[in-house]
Amino acid sequence: MSSAVDLAPQELRVLVAVAEEGGFSAAAPRLGTTQSAVSHAVRGIERKLGVVLFERGRYGARPTPAGEKAAAHARRVLRMLDALVREARDTPRATVTGPLRVAAFRSAALHLLPPVLARLSARHPGIEATVTVVREIGPGTAGEVAEGRADLGIATLGTGTRLAPGLVGDVLLEEPYALVHPAGHPEPRSLPLVDWRENCSSYTRAWWAAQDWIPAATVRAEDDGAVLSMVGSGLGMAIMPALSLTAVPPGTQITDLGPGRPTRRVGYVTTPGLAATAAVRALVRELRSSATLQVSAV
Repeated sequence: MSSAVDLAPQELRVLVAVAEEGGFSAAAPRLGTTQSAVSHAVRGIERKLGVVLFERGRYGARPTPAGEKAAAHARRVLRMLDALVREARDTPRATVTGPLRVAAFRSAALHLLPPVLARLSARHPGIEATVTVVREIGPGTAGEVAEGRADLGIATLGTGTRLAPGLVGDVLLEEPYALVHPAGHPEPRSLPLVDWRENCSSYTRAWWAAQDWIPAATVRAEDDGAVLSMVGSGLGMAIMPALSLTAVPPGTQITDLGPGRPTRRVGYVTTPGLAATAAVRALVRELRSSATLQVSAV
């Protein structure tokens, strides 16, 4: 006996809408239907799957763990259906068209992606790229891809770290860390440390811990832009990767950390299915071309 379950694309859209809107009533306008129709559709989907997908409550509907997984799969399937329709209609010589959702951490969105997307748009004006800035904490940009919210993520990739099941990707560049401090300070390494949570993940911690001149952070900021602003105001020094140092504010100075300096690998992450789509392939080509230039902030 087959255990296959047939879910129509509209049922997948209902799953995604309820999960993202937080309730049946909130999802109804997005779907162009009524609250009762949405509720009925969800009950039908749950019967087909044999699991409860949403916890109903006074303030809406919250996905259960099974519901979160179902919504993530639904997003990915709907995206692939959209790509199937678009690419089936295109002739071999047609310009690549359609949406392209990119998730990136802040410095990549500010300094790596703009020239890449400009070249992509020039070659394929029919691509509609959107960029979501995501903090590289926890699931990060790879999590956005895994959840079906992004087609491709610009991610930090640890040395020897395998991607999560269902994801593929590759390293684009390896950027060095450098010391940034108030310009002209005679002993910058004696200053307090300014840091932020996304900085210096596990694969640079060994180097970090071996430096007896690096104190515990006394000032913590929300992101690398705030760190640079604080350093420029004379509040301390920071150790930052090259992308974050692409455009430093006046009053700051960058000093090389020497041959033993740590580095950070930056790459892309997508799914096997999306990796085969024309829009993602075109973006990866542009990313690889840009990566040959390397980041040189120090």
